[in-house]
Amino acid sequence: MITHNRDLSIEFCSIRFPNPFLLSAAPPTDDLDMVRAAFEAGWGGAVLKTTSVETQPVDLVYPMMSALHFDGQRIMGLGNIDLISEHHIDVVEARARTLKTEYPDRVVAVSIMGSSKQQWQELVRRLEATGVDFVECSFSCPQGSMGEEPGAMLAQSADATERVAGWVKQAAARCPIVIKITPQVTDVVKVAQAVKRGGADAICAANTIPSLMGVDVDTFVPYPDVQGSSTYSGLSGPATKPITLRTLAEIAKNVDLPITATGGPVTWRDAVEMMLVGAGTVQFCTAVMHYGLDIIDDLQDGLAFYLDDKGFDRPGDIVGRALSRIVSHDKLPRDAKTVSSLIEERCVKCDLCYIACRDGGHQAIKIEAPDRLPKIDPDRCPGCRLCVTVCPADALTMVRKQETPDDAGARTPADNDRI
Repeated sequence: MITHNRDLSIEFCSIRFPNPFLLSAAPPTDDLDMVRAAFEAGWGGAVLKTTSVETQPVDLVYPMMSALHFDGQRIMGLGNIDLISEHHIDVVEARARTLKTEYPDRVVAVSIMGSSKQQWQELVRRLEATGVDFVECSFSCPQGSMGEEPGAMLAQSADATERVAGWVKQAAARCPIVIKITPQVTDVVKVAQAVKRGGADAICAANTIPSLMGVDVDTFVPYPDVQGSSTYSGLSGPATKPITLRTLAEIAKNVDLPITATGGPVTWRDAVEMMLVGAGTVQFCTAVMHYGLDIIDDLQDGLAFYLDDKGFDRPGDIVGRALSRIVSHDKLPRDAKTVSSLIEERCVKCDLCYIACRDGGHQAIKIEAPDRLPKIDPDRCPGCRLCVTVCPADALTMVRKQETPDDAGARTPADNDRI
C-alpha cells in the first residue's frame, strides 16, 4: 500500500505516464492477466513482450533461465535464452485493445521484431490500429536476417539501425517509435545517433548483455543445460546496472532524444539514479520476476519521499541532473587529497578493512591490541577508498587531510559519497 499522495506523473514522448515505472518487454508482460494485475497494483505502463507476424516461426527451448548468485545474494544476474513471445501479432493486438479499453489511464506499448521491411511496417500499422501508446522496436536481440552478419543484432550496426528505424517511422502515422538498442557495441553514441537520423522518437537503453552464465564443473555443460548443450544468455538484473547507467549517460550527453531505461533496476534508488543520468521513464523486469509486482508501492513511495526531501516539484525535474558531473578522467580535480578515517563507535572489528588495505591497497591500516580498532596511517593512505567500500558497518569515511577525525564522525554514510 502506498503512503504518499504526490502526483508522480511524467510526460515522455508527449505521453502522460501516471508514474515513471513500467514493465519491460519480458515474461511478466506475456500474459493478459499478468498485465492486468500489474495495472491494478499501480504500474504506470507495460511494454508487451516482443511479438512477430504470424508467419514467423517461434521455436522456444526449455529450460531457458539461469542465474548468477554471489555471497548469499540470489539472482545478482538473471540469464535468459528466451528471445521472443510465443504469441504472434494477432494475439497481441487483441490484448492491446483490451488493455487500452480497460485501463485508458495506463500506458500500453508493444515490442516488435521483424525480418523484412514489410514485416516491420505491417506490425506498426496493425498495432497503431489497436490504440497502443507507443511501439518499441527490438533492435537488440539476435535477428540474423536483419543484421550485418548472421546472428548479429540490428543495433550492432549503425547503418542497419538507421535504415530499419526509418522504415518503422515511415509506417507510423500516430504512435511514437522507440528503438531498443544494445550496450554490446564499441560506440553506443554512434548507434543512438543513427536512431535519431532514422527519425525515431526515443531510445530504450539498454537490453540484456550477451553472457555465459556459468559452467557445471561436473558435467562440463554451461548453464542453462538444454539436454547437454547450452548457448549465450542475455544477462539482466542488478549486475547490469552500472553498464546501464554508463550507457544512459553517454546517450543523454550526446544525443537529443528521450530515453526510457531498462537493465538492472530493483529499488526506487536505482530508478532515481537512472533518471539522474537521463532516463525519463524506467522499465523493470528481473526485479518483478524475483520479488513480485508489489514492489511498485516501494518504488512510488521512495520516489515521492525523495522528491520531497530534495525539494523537487515533479519527477521530470530530476532527469539528467547528474550529467554535468560526469567528466573525462583528465578533467577530474586533483588538488584535494583525502584520507581514510575511522568512526570508532560504528566499528564492528571485522578486520575487513585491514585485510583489504594489506593485500589490495597501500598497507596503511594496522590492527593493534588491546582495542583491536583499525589504526590508519595518514602518511601512507593515498585515499583510494577501498576500505570504505569493504566496510560492512559504515565505520570508515573519507576526509580531506585538513579535517580531523572528529569532523568525520559528524558525517553520515550518504556524506561519504559526496567527497
